[in-house]
Amino acid sequence: MKKLWSKITEFLIEVKGELKKVSYPTRDETIGSSSVVIVFCFIMSLFLSMADSILVWLVSQIL
Repeated sequence: MKKLWSKITEFLIEVKGELKKVSYPTRDETIGSSSVVIVFCFIMSLFLSMADSILVWLVSQIL
């Protein structure tokens, strides 16, 4: 049981050390990245909508 407790303690100490190395993005970086994702999603939704419309028209012409 003592060996298990020492492993858990060692793990938690290492986790604390790794968390000190983490660099979190600034507010401006977060807003910039989120903006890029939102614009990309909007563009892809337009593209997929157009592709779907074309495929529906094409299938209706074949049938």
